[in-house]
Amino acid sequence: MDLGLNQKVAIVSGASRGIGLAIAHGLAAEGCRLLVCARGADALDAAVTSLQAHGTEVHGMALDITEPDAGDRLAAKALDIYGGIDILVANAGGNRRGRFEDTTDQDWEDILELNLKAHLRTSRAMIPAMKKSDGGSIIFISSIFGREAGGAGLSIYNTTKSALISAAKIMAIELGGDGIRVNSVAPGSIRFEGGSWDRRCKEDPEGMAAFIADNIPLGRFGKAEEVADVVTFLSSPRASWVSGSCITVDGVQSHSLI
Repeated sequence: MDLGLNQKVAIVSGASRGIGLAIAHGLAAEGCRLLVCARGADALDAAVTSLQAHGTEVHGMALDITEPDAGDRLAAKALDIYGGIDILVANAGGNRRGRFEDTTDQDWEDILELNLKAHLRTSRAMIPAMKKSDGGSIIFISSIFGREAGGAGLSIYNTTKSALISAAKIMAIELGGDGIRVNSVAPGSIRFEGGSWDRRCKEDPEGMAAFIADNIPLGRFGKAEEVADVVTFLSSPRASWVSGSCITVDGVQSHSLI
């Protein structure tokens, strides 16, 4: 299936590893011209090299997405290089576990910045260029724990991931008239090299086998490429009637009915 993405301009944050890198590969394989960003310059350079193997134009920008002007800088660089912006995939994120009563204002502020506010600022920076291009696609990478309770110790993570889904819905309503679609994707437990599930599987294979048996009906952890396939579709004109949605990619791990 031709997704109609050839020569589209896509920006992917947190793209040096894991889900973000897989998304960038998915978009590059469809012919998108890319601007990818991440904090670590060395890992980002390696990612850019791997992405260029698809034969499309790829540029990297090392920056911390939580910096107040990061979104503006990304938009300016994309416009300078490509002259337009069609797709934003807001993927960067993290977690800080702890019982709610033990969390601090700084804990909340740090993860709110990383998981939510940075993506909202970046989206605002991209919207003017998308309007000039007669539309675009914004996709937030949330989590199944943005749709339902993740359990003890996850108050900050749950809150920020739920907020992403909520923001995407309202943005979709407001921006629909401009041809800009806004969606979120909620991955379940995804295993990739160097990720937390990969580490746990190596440290405790029996425990992780029990976790899968108890929690994931499809019988295995997900792959970053499986999230990337959904994001690539949502980025494309083939998903032209999909906006304001949250799509789970979780092997039936989550329990929400909506």
